[in-house]
Amino acid sequence: MTTAVQVLEFPLFIDGTWRPSSSGETFNVINPADGEVVAKVAKGTREDMEAAVQAARKSFDSGIWSRKTPQERAKILIAFSHKIIEHAQELVFLEAISSGGTVRRIANSDILQLVDLLQQTAKFALEYQYVQSLPVVAFPQPSNNQIWREPIGVVGAITPWNFPMILAMWKLAPALAMGNSIVVKPASNTPLSTLKLAELAVQSGVPAGVFNVVAGPGNSVGETLITHPLVDKIAFTGSTEVGRRIMQLASGTVKRVTLELGGKSPSIVLPDADLELAIPGILFGVFLHSGQVCESGTRVLVHESIYEEVLERLAAAASAIKIGNPLDETVGMGPLVSEQQLETVLGYIEAGIQEGARLVCGGKRISGPGLNKGFYVEPTIFADVQNDMKIAREEIFGPVLSVIKYSNPEEAITLANDTIYGLAAGVWTRDVNKAYQVARELRAGTVWINDWHMFRSDAPFGGYKQSGFGRELGRHALDEYTQIKHVHYSLTTELSQRPWLGAILF
Repeated sequence: MTTAVQVLEFPLFIDGTWRPSSSGETFNVINPADGEVVAKVAKGTREDMEAAVQAARKSFDSGIWSRKTPQERAKILIAFSHKIIEHAQELVFLEAISSGGTVRRIANSDILQLVDLLQQTAKFALEYQYVQSLPVVAFPQPSNNQIWREPIGVVGAITPWNFPMILAMWKLAPALAMGNSIVVKPASNTPLSTLKLAELAVQSGVPAGVFNVVAGPGNSVGETLITHPLVDKIAFTGSTEVGRRIMQLASGTVKRVTLELGGKSPSIVLPDADLELAIPGILFGVFLHSGQVCESGTRVLVHESIYEEVLERLAAAASAIKIGNPLDETVGMGPLVSEQQLETVLGYIEAGIQEGARLVCGGKRISGPGLNKGFYVEPTIFADVQNDMKIAREEIFGPVLSVIKYSNPEEAITLANDTIYGLAAGVWTRDVNKAYQVARELRAGTVWINDWHMFRSDAPFGGYKQSGFGRELGRHALDEYTQIKHVHYSLTTELSQRPWLGAILF
């Protein structure tokens, strides 16, 4: 792929068509690899979001999608997956130039995840139990009772900048599979691939108005979506701080909310861990996408007997990571998403130094040919970190690893759970029984054993504690996009068979 990028132009996608902002304004999308403008995107307004919500409501109420059979919707989801394969190169390019994700990762992982999720979700939709019959019982009377699962209605999805396509699809696939209409508000740093997905969805057979995308400021178009009375559910991925605000705003209309929020995920390295496997696994867990992953393994708890050896190996392996322009297919780690994020991460590194943590490697902004204008930070490892330090408590969202020493498994588990977050955790050991014992004690929604970042389209993902609630992926995600209705049909035909009516009638 060439590194030369022309400035692209993207309107909003509402009711199946491209349209400019009602204000006529646009905003710039910056390539984090070089700080240059790569796209101008229509800056959505409250009026644009209103139009998108109305289009979604109209499409849902019409039944053009909500009343299709599961078989019909599944067929279109499969077609959508094929369309993504057909346009994979363009999607990879759009994702890379806006998010800083490497083409190496996006092409070989992200695209495959999108396709697999759509196809698995289509399969789950065909197998889903939309109607459950309850047994006939004598008390209070013979009756036929069914539990129906129905689509919620209009879903508002607010997605972050780190994995724009994947995290949009985590909401989009189950929402569409269950018959909902959806409005997506992508992060302003990275709206390009989500806008393209909306176009591809319509080309695949998703009716106009069912999938809409409005880019723009969170404090206007985002809040309009959250508070809109015609929106039935909000699905959000992002920081815990913003998640709290969304809960407050959504409470005004008492709408359903699912939140996938921040993390400070610990991994425990037991004394018997296979370091040939654990060292690259730990680095993959924290430095993938420059550490801009909500469930990154940013706290590594290492037994005192192997502590210095692990530190030495981690530092040596981190130095081998090739950093550069994400469009270079040999690059393993690209830039941070923005100059603001760069300053945030450098601030945390300085805080770690000031608090007395030992800087083992990294810690600086990267400069050099082709890198000076980009937002690059060295892979950074701190040793002798105490669990009450800022770098161990707060989500940094950058390539910064805190290594903490422990003396026994009980101490490690206590340290691991000593956080407001509970998104993910991990264990490195050769002893499978010990691994499962530790995993049972960890307060996290996902626990990886001798691995990290391994998602499955059939396994749920979500957090404990202030990492959020609700689940994405797997069959459980379909439940999040349905309402439950109880339908009762009395089998008693005579008034005399209904003595309870005597409670008010004589």
